[in-house]
Amino acid sequence: MEQPIFTTRAHVFQIDPSTKKNWVPASKQAVTVSYFYDVTRNSYRIISVDGAKVIINSTITPNMTFTKTSQKFGQWADSRANTVFGLGFSSEQQLTKFAEKFQEVKEAAKLARDKSQEKIETSSNHSQASSINGTDDEKASHAGPADTHLKSENDKLKIALTQSAANVKKWEIELQTLRESNARLTTALQESAASVEQWKRQFSICRDENDRLRNKIDELEEQCGEINREKEKNSQLKRRIEELEAELREKETELKDLRKQSEIIPQLMSECEYVSEKLEAAERDNQNLEDKVRSLKTDIEESKYRQRHLKVELKSFLEVLDGKIDDLHDFRRGLSQLGADN
Repeated sequence: MEQPIFTTRAHVFQIDPSTKKNWVPASKQAVTVSYFYDVTRNSYRIISVDGAKVIINSTITPNMTFTKTSQKFGQWADSRANTVFGLGFSSEQQLTKFAEKFQEVKEAAKLARDKSQEKIETSSNHSQASSINGTDDEKASHAGPADTHLKSENDKLKIALTQSAANVKKWEIELQTLRESNARLTTALQESAASVEQWKRQFSICRDENDRLRNKIDELEEQCGEINREKEKNSQLKRRIEELEAELREKETELKDLRKQSEIIPQLMSECEYVSEKLEAAERDNQNLEDKVRSLKTDIEESKYRQRHLKVELKSFLEVLDGKIDDLHDFRRGLSQLGADN
């Protein structure tokens, strides 16, 4: 069974088979890309599925190389699939981890291939030695119970040797195929490197154009800022004009009120003259009254003076009267005494 040993997410691309230069997106968005290990075959694969579509199914061999072409982009060539895969990551750290895992899996695949070749060579040597020993035994002895067993073993070893030779031939053919594919991929990588240089030039041109557009945007933003400031000034002026118009309407209303008031000014003036005459007459009456009050005050003072004088005279008269009454009482007592004497 295959088991996932590493998983990440990336945008998947494939080289354009017609031009061998341009990248064609294999996925509309970032998809899951995983390393799988096949326990039974002792092999490694990179697999990615977008929905129900398999967009990467690449068996890793020791001849493969993962190349970083930028800080977030890497690629490798697959001779069996006859294409070049490209992965775009969201960060440089993800690209570094994927490249390190690729190198690790590549070394593991190389080790598995070496062990497989060692087993094949050991089996081939053992088969050849058994075959030679079996021939010598046949020459030494043409009879015996062990001959049949040795002959069957010899036949088995011959079959194994034939299969090993066929496998060696198969591996040689596959190796030759891999060498040819490697040559084609080397050419494709060289063309890809040339296209990378072209992309770099295009990127430089786009960057210069971007800088120019950015400067233009800054100029336009500055102009927009000036326009906004002018709009703000116009808004302030508009508000000031509205305030002045409101004040003008208030002044016009006040002027209408003054005009209405000016129409009744003659009537008010006549009333004022009438009131002034009344006031003058009242002032004259007041003056007369004040003169009368002063005269009355003088009379009152004179009356008070006369009252005080009369009081003094009345007191004197009362004192004289008291003396006369006392004399009269004395006279009466004298008369009473004279009458008593008589």
